[in-house]
Amino acid sequence: MKLKKQVTVCGAAIFCVAVFSLYLMLDRVQHDPTRHQSGGNFPRDCQFALGGKGQSPDLQMLAVYSLLPFDNQDGGVWKQGFDITYEPNEWDTEPLQVFVVPHSHNDPGWIKTFDKYYYDQTQHILNSMVLKMQEDPRRRFIWSEISFFSKWWDNISAQKRAAVRRLVGNGQLEMVTGGWVMPDEANSHYFAMIDQLIEGHQWLEKNIGVTPRSGWAVDPFGHSSTMPYLLKRSNLTGMLIQRVHYAIKKHFAATQNLEFMWRQTWDPDASTDIFCHMMPFYSYDVPHTCGPDPKICCQFDFKRLPGGRINCPWKVPPRAITDANVAERAQLLLDQYRKKSKLYRSKVLLVPLGDDFRYDKPQEWDAQFLNYQRIFDFLNSRPNLHVQAQFGTLSDYFDALYKKVGIVPGMRPPGFPVLSGDFFSYADREDHYWTGYYTSRPFYKSLDRVLEAHLRGAEILYSLALAHARRAGADGRYPLSDYALLSNARRNLGLFQHHDAITGTAKEAVAVDYGVRLLHSLTNLKRVIINAAHYLVLGDKDAYRHDPAAPFLGTDDVRPNQDSLPERTVVKLDAVPRFLVVFNPLEQERLSIVPVLVDSPRVRVLSEEGQPLPSQLSAHWGSATDMVPDVYQVSVLARLPALGLRVLQLHKSFDGHATLKSSVRLHLHGRDLPVRKQETVPVHVFPATADDFCLENQHLQACFSGHSGLLQSIRRAGEEREQRVSSEFLVYGTRTSKDKSGAYLFLPDGEAKPYAPKDPPVVRVTEGPLFSEVASYYQHVQTVVRLYNVPGVEGLSLDVSCLVDIRDHINKELALRFSTDIESDDTFFTDLNGFQIQPRRYQRKLPLQANFYPMPAMAYIQDMQSRLTLHTAQALGVSSLGSGQLEVILDRRLMQDDNRGLGQGLKDNKRTCNRFRLLLERRATANKAQDGRPISFPSLLSHITSMHLNAEALVMPVAQEKPAPPALRSFMPLSATLPCDFHVLNLRMLQAEDDSLPSAEAALILHRKGFDCSLEAKNLGFNCTTSQGKLALGSLFQGLELGSLQPTSLTLMYPLGTASNSTNIRLDPMEIATFRIRLG
Repeated sequence: MKLKKQVTVCGAAIFCVAVFSLYLMLDRVQHDPTRHQSGGNFPRDCQFALGGKGQSPDLQMLAVYSLLPFDNQDGGVWKQGFDITYEPNEWDTEPLQVFVVPHSHNDPGWIKTFDKYYYDQTQHILNSMVLKMQEDPRRRFIWSEISFFSKWWDNISAQKRAAVRRLVGNGQLEMVTGGWVMPDEANSHYFAMIDQLIEGHQWLEKNIGVTPRSGWAVDPFGHSSTMPYLLKRSNLTGMLIQRVHYAIKKHFAATQNLEFMWRQTWDPDASTDIFCHMMPFYSYDVPHTCGPDPKICCQFDFKRLPGGRINCPWKVPPRAITDANVAERAQLLLDQYRKKSKLYRSKVLLVPLGDDFRYDKPQEWDAQFLNYQRIFDFLNSRPNLHVQAQFGTLSDYFDALYKKVGIVPGMRPPGFPVLSGDFFSYADREDHYWTGYYTSRPFYKSLDRVLEAHLRGAEILYSLALAHARRAGADGRYPLSDYALLSNARRNLGLFQHHDAITGTAKEAVAVDYGVRLLHSLTNLKRVIINAAHYLVLGDKDAYRHDPAAPFLGTDDVRPNQDSLPERTVVKLDAVPRFLVVFNPLEQERLSIVPVLVDSPRVRVLSEEGQPLPSQLSAHWGSATDMVPDVYQVSVLARLPALGLRVLQLHKSFDGHATLKSSVRLHLHGRDLPVRKQETVPVHVFPATADDFCLENQHLQACFSGHSGLLQSIRRAGEEREQRVSSEFLVYGTRTSKDKSGAYLFLPDGEAKPYAPKDPPVVRVTEGPLFSEVASYYQHVQTVVRLYNVPGVEGLSLDVSCLVDIRDHINKELALRFSTDIESDDTFFTDLNGFQIQPRRYQRKLPLQANFYPMPAMAYIQDMQSRLTLHTAQALGVSSLGSGQLEVILDRRLMQDDNRGLGQGLKDNKRTCNRFRLLLERRATANKAQDGRPISFPSLLSHITSMHLNAEALVMPVAQEKPAPPALRSFMPLSATLPCDFHVLNLRMLQAEDDSLPSAEAALILHRKGFDCSLEAKNLGFNCTTSQGKLALGSLFQGLELGSLQPTSLTLMYPLGTASNSTNIRLDPMEIATFRIRLG
């Protein structure tokens, strides 16, 4: 994705109170205050967040931002830079080594769909590549998107495949990064980033036998520090980035800091360092890659020779190279090479040669390769020029640079700076900040995460079911073919991580194509989960029969179309009990409220042993004032085993007192609306405006405005003072000038104005023993704030959801802002990819839109006393524009293109549900020095709250059968509780030779979270232990043996150390580790 031409307008041991998980939580629902928290291993595990061991980096991005003036001065031919000068004799002792790297940037969907691009362009690019590269062994080419490459591979002959393997083997063709796509780095979640990297790497290893060495990311709109970590752990040794704020590029160019070792902010010993090259100019196209002057560089893009379809906007066309002009042309180009080389520390120069979907015709290969070869031959035959120029791959460049400075790849080259931090937010010119795409098309950003949660759940359950079936010798009856559905879902989720997909920056028809793929995979994954759950809960495994036509379990919900919100399944109650199987995709046991829709208010819920479970009956509302007839929600309090399946029974009851009822107050605020009620759920209607009111549970009290129904304050149990946390909806407009907001850019017309709907809201307050909630119905947004009356994690935060529909807005963006009395000054914190936290500072010197950042999972503000975290189930844009504020953009509807090549506005808005958790924590041991460091961590409670929000329990009703169903037993896969700072990121069966079937091996990917202990969590109703990162894997899976355990690099390409007999492992905080295992 890019614009085709640049418009050149241009101390004391800290004692930690044990924090918690649902481990060993009271089996009774009451809170037991006599039970003390065990200190466990916290004091040692708390040291990590205090940091301070490693030396500080030379370049800290937060500090760089504070330092720069962002004054956008005119730099001459290099608009956003400066004039570069050099002495002609600078290369006399050490000649300039130039690597020209031909590339073709293939978007897996943007203006056209993935398939249309493939048929129209990509297949021709790759076909000509095989032909043209064989004509001259000096030619080079790099490729990065495996999604396209694998589709092409499936369609070519064995002969052509052999030619490709030869080209890769002799170094002419390099696969760079090797992911399924070149992912967006702002909205993507680390599970999906890793998954698409594994998918690409596994494909490359199996089909070509190659492991990528260098990363290439020329088009993502800003860069996250999660990426260098993932590439480093996959054993890559170098990486390249391009879209960075022009003021940072200029500053780094002026100080020769465009190449650096990129280190994680939390890394104490440089083990995460990876060498990174930042491109210096505006774009990755040819006019902006040979040197600082695009008017000259464009003359060396030989696809633009006169008579072709594209030309040079600077009005000087390229000229074919002949014996007559080669001296003059080569001299002109060398001058650009030398100037560009002055921005870097070494005498080795990288010059990319390509653009979007380039090299799709043999004539273009000839034009570029023959003309450049003539220039190289001329330059290399003139020793007095002191230059050696050639075609190269990305790794050819890195290797030459390492050789020059005398190190092996992966080591730190002497004399290069260390950098930590990230490169958000991005502006390519003026005040055009690319911060709109953090929210664009939020419907699909949300669907992405739903699919991700289902994929992780399906992978884990399939792996466990298959291991148990193999152990029982029943794998002949198990649907192994479900593996093809998993594989397809990995690829569709991977495809959607592309930087024009999850970003919301593709054409409308392309967005629909992505949506259809996501929904197709979601439906298939529900099948995989149902088949695995069916096998695992059967008491008698011999009775297992897989019948695709009549699944044993039903799904929890259905989505009729790719753009519909889910419709929940209603369970029909009968004289015989109905059974439910509930899947908990978390690796911690959880005590949760499980919601089920039923067709009768007379319902009792029992455990599989027949013990009654606490449950609350409430109405199912179709609108603000209409109850859906004959549908009721029963909410069950159930303890769900870690990664396990719990069997529940629903009985039709004729005893009216079996279920706890909820009561409803409906405030109409003077509006004359009919109310449709059912006699079983009491509703009190109040025509006039209500007074302010509060809801509370054992942990906190939340107070609301009677008029707006919106949250006003939160008070934690045992504290006198209530914390102001008031919420309001706001609307941003866009500018009246020619540059307006679009899919990429956020260009507001000043500060947000209060959202002013034409009618006051209908406010509905539901109170009950297990949960209470306030629903406020406005014209464009319905918001529900729910408080669970449950011990443990669920009861410690507020559940907030917003159903947004702005389809009648014109050039407006809807925001939700929380205002508090937390003294956060100008500092706030946002996550990167759900993996780590990056502190942010509100910069007054920058325009409002520059202060927005991606929020894939959470954002928080804090002072010495409190921290308020907003957890999210979908990526959205976030900022803190004033002390004590946190605001998130919920949706945006924009009527025009923003001149970045898309050619459309954002008009295809859907009804979208945005889900959040609001967590207020008390800070016990904060200090100023600690808070000043460019690093921060969530608490364990915060991590677990995020997991609860992102991995909801799945409720599957057993299909209605006339004969009684076979005996079902709950399934508990783990024999011990995992330490609560460990996360099972994935348990993923690896493919067999036939790639539609699973092999005997699986990848187990574990992540140990870094956490901050200074947030109080005492007497919160449950225990949690950590173990200094130690874990005994050998005995972890109940009823299964761990046949082998081999630590590997992140994407399984390299074994790390030898496979030992020991199955005890140890992980440092923040680290992600992959193991190749056999379960059976």
